[in-house]
Amino acid sequence: MTVPSRPAPSILILAAHPDLAHSRITRAMLSAAHDLPNVRVRDLYALYPDYSIDTQAEQDALRDAELLVWLHPMHWYGMPALMKLWVDEVLSVGFAYGQAGHALHGKDLWLVSSTGGSAHSYSAEGYNRHPVGDFLLPYAQTAALCGMRFLPPLILHGAQKADTAQVQAHAQAFTEGLRELPQWCERQPEPAQEAVPDDERPANQEGVPV
Repeated sequence: MTVPSRPAPSILILAAHPDLAHSRITRAMLSAAHDLPNVRVRDLYALYPDYSIDTQAEQDALRDAELLVWLHPMHWYGMPALMKLWVDEVLSVGFAYGQAGHALHGKDLWLVSSTGGSAHSYSAEGYNRHPVGDFLLPYAQTAALCGMRFLPPLILHGAQKADTAQVQAHAQAFTEGLRELPQWCERQPEPAQEAVPDDERPANQEGVPV
């Protein structure tokens, strides 16, 4: 008896590069993923040059995805401004977290990023004084709050000095990770969702003063 193969998971890539036309790394990642099945890309800076985010459209796109990829360079130890605004407005209480917010529960979140600093700079001995994982704690906690599994991030250090071979290797690791789904995700711990009272929110949303 032939066992039917599992359909490829739906993958949503949220790309957030403020100057994609002059990007080496992010453009290489998008190019590498272009022909993969079941992959959709939303270029936030192209969609929202005025920073006016269509929250409903973004939430609808999230509902259909099994894997959410955040693809962006690191800016001052975090995400670019429009990506942060996306998190503030799209991952709202009642949708992404809170007593009735379970739309993302069980999905997977994968951060694919790059840094200007070397791998050594992200260490106790380097000028950043901390491993890169310390700077990614807000990402991991955001995933936990929404009931998503935070997959091991894919980070290219020293991106400004990376040669063609290094960029190609980074892009290949990216596409291999996408192709290995869902087996790769299934090897990760099952996600749980943190319980958050509706009157306690990590962001100032819906006009609630804090």
